[in-house]
Amino acid sequence: MTPATDIPLKQPTVSATAGDAEQVERAVIDASTRVPVLMFYASAMVWLLVGTLLAVFALFKLHAPVWLSDYSFLTWGRLRPVQMDIMIYGWASMAGMGTAIWLMARLCRTTLRHPLLLVTGAAFWNIGIFVGVIAILMGYSTGYQWLEFPPYAGAILLVAYALIISWAILMFRFRRGEQIYITQWYLLGAFLWFPWLYAAAQAMLFVVPVQGVMQAVVSWWYANNLLFLWLGAIALGTAYYMIPKVIGRPVYSYHLATIGFWTYALFSSWTGMQRLVDGPFPAWMITSSVAATILTVIPVATVGLNHHMTMQGYFPVMRYSPTLRFTVFGAMSYTIFSLVGILISLRSTARYLRFTSASYGYSQIGLYAFFTMIMFGSMYYIVPRLVGREWRYATLIKLHFWASAYGIGLMSLMLLVGGFVQGSSQDDPTLSFIESVQSVLPYLRGLFLAVLLLTASHFIFAFHFGLMLFGLGRTSTVPTFLNPIEAEGSEPHL
Repeated sequence: MTPATDIPLKQPTVSATAGDAEQVERAVIDASTRVPVLMFYASAMVWLLVGTLLAVFALFKLHAPVWLSDYSFLTWGRLRPVQMDIMIYGWASMAGMGTAIWLMARLCRTTLRHPLLLVTGAAFWNIGIFVGVIAILMGYSTGYQWLEFPPYAGAILLVAYALIISWAILMFRFRRGEQIYITQWYLLGAFLWFPWLYAAAQAMLFVVPVQGVMQAVVSWWYANNLLFLWLGAIALGTAYYMIPKVIGRPVYSYHLATIGFWTYALFSSWTGMQRLVDGPFPAWMITSSVAATILTVIPVATVGLNHHMTMQGYFPVMRYSPTLRFTVFGAMSYTIFSLVGILISLRSTARYLRFTSASYGYSQIGLYAFFTMIMFGSMYYIVPRLVGREWRYATLIKLHFWASAYGIGLMSLMLLVGGFVQGSSQDDPTLSFIESVQSVLPYLRGLFLAVLLLTASHFIFAFHFGLMLFGLGRTSTVPTFLNPIEAEGSEPHL
């Protein structure tokens, strides 16, 4: 086993010929992944824009519910699940799979064979999402969070995923060399955990449905583990590759990385049921889930320490590198995401927050601040290596970052603080339910501003990505720096 990146612990002295051979090898590998990875990325960008517009529309409906209420498919109860499923399965899953395919090819040091089969898998995945979206808008939602797609749409997604995972496993099977990097651990874990999660939830809810309140247990178990074991694992694996790669040094501790992975896999898989505190469920089930959520502080601490020590002395590079700036933001947000999850899982706070916007805010921190920012960072690194051009405008990258950062910060603040205010109002017996709902209105207005900032950031990135996709990037061998390199003789390793 070697460190968690393809940078060795000690850089050997090699000839220029050997160095050129490695560059040629990487170029051949990148060329083999170009079509499927760009297919995943382009599809993800389309779904991101659609989901963003639906988020604006759905949030506006909270302030003006009678607007277009004559059209059933435009009601908030249908728009919200469509928007969230698009963001989960359209944007997040497709961006994550595209990044994972490229990383696996690079780390396995093998070309991608028969890439058109992966393109077919991506096409079927898009079809499954489209069918599911239309079904929800027509009123055929299942009613389970993040499982609103009817079973026939889910079947299409599973067929598509079978095509995708097969090629990921084959790349790993025919890898060159015996070393397995920590990034591969997370990616292989994610690829194997997702079909288990999705198929198990489908079976227990639709094929051989469990009865009564156990349906809520399955639903929350799936939703929480989808964030951790699918999206979270891809994000952490990507961060473990991008941070060392950009700064040109190995991961600080492979042993910490190993501890972080196994404790992450162990404790995260028990979470989800803590959302059902004080419900009609077995006490051991809720307590074990609360305990597991608290114990996730172990992987949080090990991963955070590992990333911090790896970055020590290299934090100034964030001034120049888009990839590093987005990835470090996302890695730091992982800590915040987990700590917020622990806070809202405690019995003393859950009784106030379980029916408020705080629970939704927790999910958004995981989806946007943690996962999405790391995916943005990875795309800034990977896309130039696929299209042979550099990002055209540093100004657009900075606008994208700051609009995303401020939007995520404001959104998280409004949802969490609004949730605490709403929970306190609901716990006040002198206030009616309607008054408790009205107490959160000022925070929903702030949330609307946050969503507008995120909308601007997403369209800026989509425009910039479109320029790259159509060959309009910069023809340069030098990466696009966020700021001019200072004349200090310390050019960052990018």
